[in-house]
Amino acid sequence: MTDPAYFERMYAASDDPWHLDDNPYEQRKHALTVACLPRERYRRGFEPGCSIGLLTALLAPRCDELVATDAVAEPLVAARRRVPDEHVSFAQSALPDWPAGELDLVVLSEVLYFLSAALRAQVRQHVVESLGPHGHVVLVDWRHRFDEAACTGDEAQAEIVEAPAFVRLVTHVEHDFRLTVLGRA
Repeated sequence: MTDPAYFERMYAASDDPWHLDDNPYEQRKHALTVACLPRERYRRGFEPGCSIGLLTALLAPRCDELVATDAVAEPLVAARRRVPDEHVSFAQSALPDWPAGELDLVVLSEVLYFLSAALRAQVRQHVVESLGPHGHVVLVDWRHRFDEAACTGDEAQAEIVEAPAFVRLVTHVEHDFRLTVLGRA
């Protein structure tokens, strides 16, 4: 797993270390993520690694309740300002920590490859156990290797996509990212 101090250093140096707020690539990727959701409305969603809340702001209108977490406290301040909705709860927490109860939307965007194989297996198990019968899992990952990642996004996604509990509903692949939407088998 990537050392949490890496993320703390990134946010200490910048409120938006990945330039999420003004990067056309990020804006397009987030718009495609939400456009690929099979349902208009979800009862309860979970977005770990929410950072400064850009994707959270797009998911919030689609969820009756949304749980958004990040391993670092600093970006959660910006996320709370960006998404002041009462039905969105923010908490400092890192995967494989998981909310109790049934979920019908899980969005794992740019988080899996920061985890070790053992932690990714725990996350996969949490998804299998918590996803409701009509729920969806959204996987979005950068496709290239980088020093802080334990694997590529393609490799991390394959571990979940290949679980017999799921069927693939959407696959969108570009040079830089892969977006996959899964439903219950």
